[in-house]
Amino acid sequence: MTASDAGPTMVLVLAVAVLVGCGVILLLERSLTRILLGVILLGNGVNLLILLGGRSGGAPVVGTGPVDEMSDPLPQAMVLTAIVITFGLTAFLLAVAYRSWYLTGDDEVPDDLEDRQIIRRAGRNEAGAVDHGGEGPDGDPEQVDPEPARRRLRRGRGDGPR
Repeated sequence: MTASDAGPTMVLVLAVAVLVGCGVILLLERSLTRILLGVILLGNGVNLLILLGGRSGGAPVVGTGPVDEMSDPLPQAMVLTAIVITFGLTAFLLAVAYRSWYLTGDDEVPDDLEDRQIIRRAGRNEAGAVDHGGEGPDGDPEQVDPEPARRRLRRGRGDGPR
């Protein structure tokens, strides 16, 4: 904050913009590690933004000075709460990334079968929800979820579950 209490400096506003911008860009990646880093950066940027919204001044303790010169305690309490929430979300995403790496060997989020079908149908200009064959969901090969290729390769020749 500036000495005249006019508001946040341009450096702090740019720091918020860079943290939030980099966090959003990392959230749009497919790797869970980058998503985790994006959550951390976004959380820090939002925390800084909340702190910039409060009034600066002395410690908000009654009896240490005039009330008009104390900083606003509400943004500080909100940031402390946001830190705890961000830490919990970070721990959860770290556990999900580790589990994904442990099971598949990488932490990249794969495409769903439905995502691939939508991309194919969009390329062919087909309608998505119409069942043209009339065979129903059990007989339609597009509605059957095939076993992931990595699991078939781990089992050997793809001879089915053991």
